Formats: sequence, structure tokens, C-alpha cells
Amino acid sequence: MSKSLKLYGSVFGGIAVTLTFAVNMADRFVAEAPEGLRTLTPLEVAAAPAPAGGLVAAAHADEAPKDGPLGIGREALPEEVAAWNLDVSPDGTGLPPGSGSVEDGEMLFSENCAVCHGEFAEGAGNWPKLAGGEDTLANKDPVKTVGSYWPHLSTAWDYVHRSMPFGNAQSLEPDEVYAITAYILYSNFIVDEDFVLSNENFTEVDLPNAEGFIIDDRPETEYPQWTGEPCMTDCKDSVEITMRATVLDVTPDHGADEAATDPAAEAPAETVEVASAETGTDAAAVATDAAPAAAEPAPAPAAADPELVAAGEKVFKKCMSCHAVGDGAKNKSGPELNGVVGRGIGSVDGFRYSKVFEEAHGAGDTWTPERLHAFLEKPKDAMKGTKMSFAGLRKPEDIDAVIAYLSTFAE
Repeated sequence: MSKSLKLYGSVFGGIAVTLTFAVNMADRFVAEAPEGLRTLTPLEVAAAPAPAGGLVAAAHADEAPKDGPLGIGREALPEEVAAWNLDVSPDGTGLPPGSGSVEDGEMLFSENCAVCHGEFAEGAGNWPKLAGGEDTLANKDPVKTVGSYWPHLSTAWDYVHRSMPFGNAQSLEPDEVYAITAYILYSNFIVDEDFVLSNENFTEVDLPNAEGFIIDDRPETEYPQWTGEPCMTDCKDSVEITMRATVLDVTPDHGADEAATDPAAEAPAETVEVASAETGTDAAAVATDAAPAAAEPAPAPAAADPELVAAGEKVFKKCMSCHAVGDGAKNKSGPELNGVVGRGIGSVDGFRYSKVFEEAHGAGDTWTPERLHAFLEKPKDAMKGTKMSFAGLRKPEDIDAVIAYLSTFAE
């Protein structure tokens, strides 16, 4: 026998011994799949819970209680269910004991929520508003907030409890969630500043849009209409246009007849003559629905120190996130401040004030320099119940500078 045959013979003999050993060991340690598993479809196998011990555990399924389709596993313990059962229902089911006040909620909201939702829940940047939006649901771009849209208070409490603050979810204690929810209610003018929310009075709070939702009964009322043979001809006696798809511009145009009934076609504005009693100038014809001409800003009073005004402009940067002045100033989370010095308190049209401002307005109070000074120093002491969370200016000279700066803007 040649050397090559001896060499290859040894190699092939070793391979044969190795394969024999491997097959023998495989038969010893690999369990057969249970009979039930062999009869399941691939989708049923995928949907079934995985055995805790793999196929070896499944092979001994006859020794375990047959609760599931594969005879493995067990029912979850009550404490295991409770760890996941965090939701709160509209009827208060799931609420933990606790309470929180508007006052405490204001501080907690400022610390945990204001960076995204604004100091007054008015929203910041692209983060959502939590307050405001009244009477906007019929608009093309409605503002959906807790006060304008949400039907149940449990939705607000549950979301704060489970998902907020952003990036640090479930870090708030129940009392803190109650307090923040109370402050959100206050920001929407639903409760007063002395309100305390608790699990006991939770269901007594009604949100403004609670009746704005309907039960989805389409499976009972509409779906049966689609199961029979569809009507293809002469399905209605007559077809009438009841609404116009103005955004898509798809409603057929029938000319003058439709234009005559179009609510968008308004009559031309009437005109009235307005005479200036002070100047004695000729009367000017103006449209009753036209916007009044913007008044030009009055020059700074002669007594205003230019350096003080310049200093006040710098200090006012602390106020610009909530208030505006100058040409085109509009209300933000706080009212615009053109002409605020000497103006009636709570008198800006279109801004919704706190109750304390409404009371001052009813009493005929005005923003004198002295009263402005006291308010800017300690807002919550000067106007108890104000929603403005700004703590105040510490330096009297800064307050004087801001008042001097504001005095340069007329209404």
C-alpha cells in the first residue's frame, strides 16, 4: 500500500468517527417538538407566546397546567398587572389618592413644563399650547387645548402622569400631577386661583368641550348600508348642493343663481360720515367695516431722560417673550403695552384677563406710574391672583427705566 493511500485512509476514518459521534449526541440532547406545535400554522406559531425554556420546556408541556394554546406559561399575578395598569378613566377609575393646588402647580409647571409649553401654558416654539383656543374648533386651523378641545380631565391627568416631563417621564408624584393639572385648568379659566384638585373632586370638574364629542355608531348605522348590492342609477329623487367645498374648489358653479345665494357674497359696506368735533375739519366718509387707521406713536415726553429710556429698553427684553410694544404690537401671552402708562387696568380689547384685573377695570383703576412701579416690583403682591408668573424686578432703578421706556409708546 502506498503512502498516499495510508494517509487518506486515516483522514477518512477520522471523519467517519466524528460524524458518528455528532449524530449520536444530537439524538441524545435535542427534544422533539410537541405534537400540538406540529399542527399549528406558521402564523399561529408566531402569535403564540415563546416558551420560557425553549423547545425543551415545550417538550414537557404535559407536566404544566394547560392555560395557553401550547400548554405553557401562567396567568399574570395581580402585582404584575398593576405595574402596567396606569391609565385613568373619565369616571376617575385608576386615580391614586392625592391633591394639589393651583398655587403649587404654578411653581411646578414653571420648573417642569414651561420650557416647552410656556409660563402660561401658551406654548413655546413648536411645542403645543395647553391653554386658549376658545371658539376656534370651527376654524380652518383650530387651536386644540385642554380648555378648547379635550372632553375629559382624565386625559390631561393621565398624560402628565405617564408621559411628562418630556425626557423624564413618570418622575412626578401624584400630588405634583394634581397640582400641575390644577394649574392647567386655571390657565384655561376653568377654576379660580384658590382651587385645589384631588381624587375626591376630580369628577366634578367639567371641561368646556365635554359635550362636543359623539359616540361612533357607524358599525350599527352605516356599515350595514355597504354590505348589500350598491345602487348605481336613480338612487335619489333629486340632488342639491347644501355646502360648498371652498378649500378644494370642487363644487360645480351654476353662475349667477348660486352667487346670489352664496353667503360669502356680502353686501358692500355702508358708509357713515364722521365729523371731527375737536378740530372742526370736514367730515370724512369711512367704511363701517374698515379697520381704523393705526395711530402714530407719540414722541417721548419731554421729561423722559433719554439715558433712562435706553436703559429701560434693555430691561424690557425680560418682558418681550410675553408682551409687545411699538408699531403693530399684538397681544401675546400677555397684553400689548402701547400706552400702558395712564391706561385703564384690564382695558386691552381681545385679551382675556385674570379676575383681579377685571375687577380693577370695573372699578375704573388706571396704571399710574406709582401703581406700575408696585406691580413690576412684586406682581403677585400688587395684583393678588394674577396669572403672570414673573417674580418682579429687584432693582428700583430698573423699574423706573422700564416705566420711562413704556411711556414713549402711545396707544
